[in-house]
Amino acid sequence: MAKRKSISALLATTVIAGAMMFGAIAAPAQAALKHVDGTVVSKDAGARTFRISTQGGNRVRFTVNSHTVFERIAGGFGGLHKGMRIQVDYLGTSTGLLAKKVEPQGGGGAGGGGGADDGPGHT
Repeated sequence: MAKRKSISALLATTVIAGAMMFGAIAAPAQAALKHVDGTVVSKDAGARTFRISTQGGNRVRFTVNSHTVFERIAGGFGGLHKGMRIQVDYLGTSTGLLAKKVEPQGGGGAGGGGGADDGPGHT
């Protein structure tokens, strides 16, 4: 009987520990993306960062990585330039703001450039 209680206690401890580890790993993945619109004011290719000025006049610095998606910006990070109006979806990290998706303002649709498909190969 004592052996059965010991096994049950060990199993319960293992399940709880596993659930806690899963929660610690899953928490960063569940962080909500934030969104901001602005105009590119600078870019540092070496540091893989860029800064924008928001409509409210705030300057915000973002880092990009290999997972950052650049939609409808030819050349990706290299295609960002001073004066470009963009939308940024980002996450706050322990090292700053990480851009997850960057695209031109006006995101497409009606009035977003004549409705042309600017997919691969289109110039």
